Amino acid sequence: MQRTDEELVQMIKLGIEEAEEELFARYKSVVSSVARSYFLMGAELDDLIQEGMIGLYKACQKFSEKQASFKTFAYLCIKRQIQTAVKQANRQKNRMLNNYVSLDSQGGYKTGENGEDEAVLILPSKELSPDAEIIQKENYQEIIKKIKSALSPLELKVLTLYLKGNSYQTISVEVGKSYKSVDNLLYRIKNKLEFLKH
Repeated sequence: MQRTDEELVQMIKLGIEEAEEELFARYKSVVSSVARSYFLMGAELDDLIQEGMIGLYKACQKFSEKQASFKTFAYLCIKRQIQTAVKQANRQKNRMLNNYVSLDSQGGYKTGENGEDEAVLILPSKELSPDAEIIQKENYQEIIKKIKSALSPLELKVLTLYLKGNSYQTISVEVGKSYKSVDNLLYRIKNKLEFLKH
């Protein structure tokens, strides 16, 4: 007999990984459907689906039996997460447009490895003062420390492999987990590192 969404959520809260895989597989089409109704500049549909899965993960964590149904609650969480990602990306895009440097006025050419001229961007010198450089290094080390304390050793290894450009398939072989488990781990990692956006 198939378990209800609510039963799966309870099992997820107890840390049962198979329940999470089953629920995520069940909701993949819902997430894809919501993601398709949004457009994120410079991003793939997969990025929006990933945001939707984070919304689903949050729904699992925050759902309580007092709410009408998990399906309704999950749909709202998925939609809200995707909308937030789109808004943040648009804000970031506008900030980048406001701070652009003109290639015409700041550009130049250099000889590339193959002997051809390559266009380069020459930015105005913005050297940091020694004090500012120390502060920047301390901030960087603080962020690394926070990431390490937020993630389990397995999550840290998966994140490191992912950031090095490895495919899900390669990562799954490296860490000895299924493709689906790696996919779920990356959703969880992204969710845990939400604090980096603030």
